[in-house]
Amino acid sequence: MEYTILNNGVKMPMEGFGVFQVPDPDVCEQAVLDAISVGYRLIDTAASYGNEEAVGAAIKKSGACREDLFITTKLWVSDSSYDGAKRAFETSLKKLGLEYLDLYLIHQPMGDYIGAYRAMEELYKEGLVRAIGVCNCYPHVLADICETVEVTPAVNQVELHPFFQQPEALALMKEYEVQPEAWGPFAEGKHGIFTNPILTEIGAKYGKSAAQVVLRWNVQRGVVVIPKSIHRKRMEQNFNIWDFSLTDEEMNQIASFDIGHSEIVNHFDPNFVRALHGRFAK
Repeated sequence: MEYTILNNGVKMPMEGFGVFQVPDPDVCEQAVLDAISVGYRLIDTAASYGNEEAVGAAIKKSGACREDLFITTKLWVSDSSYDGAKRAFETSLKKLGLEYLDLYLIHQPMGDYIGAYRAMEELYKEGLVRAIGVCNCYPHVLADICETVEVTPAVNQVELHPFFQQPEALALMKEYEVQPEAWGPFAEGKHGIFTNPILTEIGAKYGKSAAQVVLRWNVQRGVVVIPKSIHRKRMEQNFNIWDFSLTDEEMNQIASFDIGHSEIVNHFDPNFVRALHGRFAK
């Protein structure tokens, strides 16, 4: 496992385990237990996933040393305000059964997210969270946040995979010393990513799968990855990316896949924004 050092000096694993779309508590708990057993130490959840309690139960059962884990959760749109963030953080912490978080993220830059971030800055200064950051912030939004707040976001979790590579966003994050983290590193299976002939051919040289090549490609760009699976063998495979490196030529081959836009979400669609505001409303 490799690590990155965040802009506040906190050490963060370059690969973690995500639990998006794992709502069944028993399935989620077992998946997190398996992930920790495999070697994952970064666990990524969110209030909107509805599985923080299952994640917390798995952490407790795992017997892993708390200081060795890096636990992330996120603030949802319906709580995007100063007071809302304070309440939501307390709720998430209680559901997870933890005394502190390693990373707390604004899930979507919507609502009063600056007010929410102010609350997160206070939680950070109080030592209740080791690092704070954002998700889904395109360059113009991230620049505005960084120029507005007191504590520069440590992480920006965005969609990053071979078909949506966001080089301009990565360049800006580097400028502000914000760590990029990839959600959807497998593009949700689009474009036949797991059987892509170029990725498969590259992987064959190293005895690796196309999926392992994709993860390795992102971490070599300095991007933290959080692949998800409920199958232990797949978890093991996803975690086994630290014994090979892609050449510059191979990195450039994969760079040619970029279509320059998301095919998963459209944050510029007003209907999508309205849906996010209402989907998990209390």
